[in-house]
Amino acid sequence: MKSFKIALAQFSPHIGNIEANTQKMLEQINEAKKQKADLILFPELSTIGYPAEDLLLRPSLAKRTQKAFELLSQVKDIVMVFGFVNQSEEGHRYNSAAVMKDGQVLGVYNKQNLPNYSVFDEKRYFSEGHQHLVFEYLGHKFGVLICEDIWSLSTVHQLSQLNVETALVLNASPYEVGKPQHRVTTMSQLAKQLNINLVYTNQIGGQDDLIFDGTSFVINKDGNIVLQAASFKEDLYYAEYEAEQKAYKVGTVTPALDTLAEIYQGLVLATRDYVQRSGFPGVILGLSGGIDSALTLAIAVDAIGADKVQAVMMPYTYTAQISVEDAAAQAKTMGVTFGIAEINPIVNSFMQTLYPFFGNSPADATEENLQARARGTLLMGLSNKFGNLVLSTGNKSELSVGYCTLYGDMVGGYAVLKDVYKTIVFELAKYRNSISETPVIPERVITRPPSAELRPDQKDQDSLPAYEVLDAILYSYIEEDMSQDDIIAKGFDKAVVEKVIRLVDRNEYKRRQGAIGPRISSRAFTRERRYPIMNGWAPGV
Repeated sequence: MKSFKIALAQFSPHIGNIEANTQKMLEQINEAKKQKADLILFPELSTIGYPAEDLLLRPSLAKRTQKAFELLSQVKDIVMVFGFVNQSEEGHRYNSAAVMKDGQVLGVYNKQNLPNYSVFDEKRYFSEGHQHLVFEYLGHKFGVLICEDIWSLSTVHQLSQLNVETALVLNASPYEVGKPQHRVTTMSQLAKQLNINLVYTNQIGGQDDLIFDGTSFVINKDGNIVLQAASFKEDLYYAEYEAEQKAYKVGTVTPALDTLAEIYQGLVLATRDYVQRSGFPGVILGLSGGIDSALTLAIAVDAIGADKVQAVMMPYTYTAQISVEDAAAQAKTMGVTFGIAEINPIVNSFMQTLYPFFGNSPADATEENLQARARGTLLMGLSNKFGNLVLSTGNKSELSVGYCTLYGDMVGGYAVLKDVYKTIVFELAKYRNSISETPVIPERVITRPPSAELRPDQKDQDSLPAYEVLDAILYSYIEEDMSQDDIIAKGFDKAVVEKVIRLVDRNEYKRRQGAIGPRISSRAFTRERRYPIMNGWAPGV
């Protein structure tokens, strides 16, 4: 038995761009060879990226994958373990891993456990594998698993019964709050229980609404963590196995991020990848002087740079002067392009045009929505003219209860805070200020009561419960799927709970028409919480 070195490629594939992904893999392979690595492990489906969805059904996929193999087959003197789509002669399609050395495929493993829950839809695309792949290299016995396989105790147990010393695990495991450390903790217990070493490489990057955090790791069979990669950072990491000790050496163990840092870095990564990989030169957003747009601006600047961010303040009669001042102050601090566009003439024109229809009807939410839609129209006009992506600034609390305007403040191509409750928005704003020498979000934006400023002296709490109460009810109903009666039994006011749930249920139609945004929870609106718009379900029990 010999000592050896494994490279973990915490890799961010561009979904569907097999040629570019393969070239990037080759760069990482060459770097790993310079560092004297004997084996390099890539994430799940690394050649095409995850999830490729219906790109997997394209007829040219096999030909493109073959070209990737031809390029990789030119590599010498290192074992590569990478993910690809394996299409059999019988017409089956598998989520697979190849083991390749010096141009020869030493083995192919087909994923055995296909997840079909939460954000996963693998049974739509893949057939199940039924055999393990075990190979020996440098006197060491390796087995290969793919993502969900490692969560199946029976599958891993079978591998350990084959006297496998190290399981190489290819992953595309999406992020949600707390999940990076949950993986590490659970896998540590599993390694110790089954007496097997684990080398776990995870995909990184933003893909539509999904975030992949990386946080790859190596765990010895005694359960000790000997390597933990940074979250949200693309890089190569190395683990060395010492034959005499029959264990991997302790290497880089990056401390886990606290919750707010984790969320913030995830949102930044997701925004950067969405903007850049969608081909936009920059972004534009409405900066209202409120906390949601302030936090969205900070994330955008951290994601793509101040020179690619434009902010527009669009005041109306009810806009407080301090809102204009705070928006201008933040824009100046963060160095973004900033402009002010008065919407009074636009709204007045709308009202004059609609007067023959409205007559002397009393003012209501209609007039408020016209202000929001005037702003939305301006943002989309600027987007069309200059090509920048409009960022929607609404948060999960507002989207849950419909406290937002279709074709108004909901316009945009990407909703950065879509899965972030309002109480967390406040905490993230404080966190962002804490990591700068000079706060980037004015303190007044964080401390003053939130307001849509669509009527005189308006406060959010005129229409909604206090956000601490609202978010607690929403979390119980949305994240925990609790019934109305059970939420009331937790001590919340019956009338308030009934109102909140009624608002959530009746605003499904709005959410269906909103922009996608990064997922940070286990019950995000885009993929996971899918309710029919028209239904007669009673929310009581």
